[in-house]
Amino acid sequence: MNITRRRGAIALAITLGVLVVVGLVVFNIAWIILNERRLALLVLGLILFGLLTTGVVLNTVFLVREVRRNERQDSFLNAVTHELKTPIASIRLYLETLQRREVPEPQRQQFYQIMLADSDRLLATVEQVLKAGELGARRPQDRILLELAPLVADCIAITLLRHHLPAEAIQLAPVPGNVRLHVRAVPEDLRTAVLNLLENAVKYSPSGVEVLCSLSISGYSNAALAVTDTGVGLPTDQLKRIFKRFYRVPGRNASRIRGTGLGLFLVRAIARQHGGSISAASPGPNLGATITLTLPLADPAAHTPAQ
Repeated sequence: MNITRRRGAIALAITLGVLVVVGLVVFNIAWIILNERRLALLVLGLILFGLLTTGVVLNTVFLVREVRRNERQDSFLNAVTHELKTPIASIRLYLETLQRREVPEPQRQQFYQIMLADSDRLLATVEQVLKAGELGARRPQDRILLELAPLVADCIAITLLRHHLPAEAIQLAPVPGNVRLHVRAVPEDLRTAVLNLLENAVKYSPSGVEVLCSLSISGYSNAALAVTDTGVGLPTDQLKRIFKRFYRVPGRNASRIRGTGLGLFLVRAIARQHGGSISAASPGPNLGATITLTLPLADPAAHTPAQ
């Protein structure tokens, strides 16, 4: 119902804008005919017509953008509510079960593991929302020299544990030439970016997780982390939109694939703060996708203290 109303509001705004512009065109033509011999009035009318038309068009564009922004924010609130409510309900259910009846020890330990996993999911959602608000407001932090391969391997281990996946589900390819790639970054932020890339790849692989992470040198001066999955893929027109705040690709069955629309937005924000970039590529729907995070390389020798 809300989507129908918003589409109606957008259609109404565009229709009114078009009608006003048509009315202005008719008025301007009449003005030209009536004042064709009065040069000053003719020029004044043309200037006013241009200003009014520009104002109407800009107002219509801003109105449509605001309606769409509100739609994304409503979708975000619904997603966050679901992400918070689901693990809380699960934890409550298991606690009530433990409280009401005796549970064998093996089953009790299983309940504890499930509740811990749900609490981790709850904490991850809260941290993601807080991080989205924090990145734009906080002061720049000191960056330290980090080697990418160990950090990515650690993030892979966390993701495998979080989603109860076998080790072969997410693989880290050897760096060509066994080169050690270093960057200067805020460790917590870079870890957040990599974890969100992996989370995105796992989330959009509903038929089976098969993710390959590869590190390489890009353009001689950048380190690139490419995360490739074999999941639902992306239409060409969505390759840039997926990095917007609150944005989720339409038609992906949002009720089945959970998310807040903040993960890739955070990755882009962190990449930009570190002087890097983020890009997406996909052969098409249901053919997987590759998200590539690019960061400036750092020279370890340049940051080694003198002996």
